Amino acid sequence: MSVVRESDLIGIGKKFQIETEAGDNMVVVIHDDGRRELYRHEDEDNETRCVMTLSDEESRQVAGIIGGLSYKPKALETIEVALDDLRIEWYKVEPTNDGVNKTIGELDVRQKTGASIIAAIKDAETKINPGPDYVIEPGATLVIAGKAKHIKLLKELLV
Repeated sequence: MSVVRESDLIGIGKKFQIETEAGDNMVVVIHDDGRRELYRHEDEDNETRCVMTLSDEESRQVAGIIGGLSYKPKALETIEVALDDLRIEWYKVEPTNDGVNKTIGELDVRQKTGASIIAAIKDAETKINPGPDYVIEPGATLVIAGKAKHIKLLKELLV
């Protein structure tokens, strides 16, 4: 598991130091004006170099790419409130799952579990907000949103 250290930069914004499982070290500085700077720590010369500067818009695009889903919030305040109880998880559909080759509607996903499938990713294709006629295919990765107990019920329904 990666280690993240957060600190305030008075008059600038926030700094996040990240050490990954692979041993890489990165620093992300989020400026009060929305800019983000990415730094990489090089062990051999003990220097930290700026790798990239991103605007707020670019940062959100990159976050969507890295997270596997492109999402741009309308207002930061509503997201923080909405995420208090909300979880978003990725679930890989195995060929042996009971939910394979059935539609979201057939499984009655939302009514039986309270969770929502907000995206389905298969190969290079992403289906955002799949409807009740979407067929759950083996090998697809489902992006599921809901409270922890609802996500658990959905996973049990799919297995």
